[in-house]
Amino acid sequence: MTKKIRIADIPDFDAAEYLDSEQAIAEYLTVVLSENDAPLLAAALGDIARARGMTDIAAASGLTREALYKALRPDAQPRFETISRVCTALGVKLVAQPLHS
Repeated sequence: MTKKIRIADIPDFDAAEYLDSEQAIAEYLTVVLSENDAPLLAAALGDIARARGMTDIAAASGLTREALYKALRPDAQPRFETISRVCTALGVKLVAQPLHS
């Protein structure tokens, strides 16, 4: 007999649980940046901030926790200044590469 699994019984995926090293974070951001999707980038930075500790990242970026959560939610459109401040607080930098070598 095949056991049926209900959708409600499947746990939600949380990328923050897997962002436990600098390498994992860099690879995650690289993949997200390749999608050219600003809200996805904001959400990914939110995942990384949660993995590192939202309170610590808020303090290091000069933003309140509430503002950080709001700016990094999946449907957000944060300003570049906010993205830059969060990246600095996370200890990562965004790098430009030519599309064609």
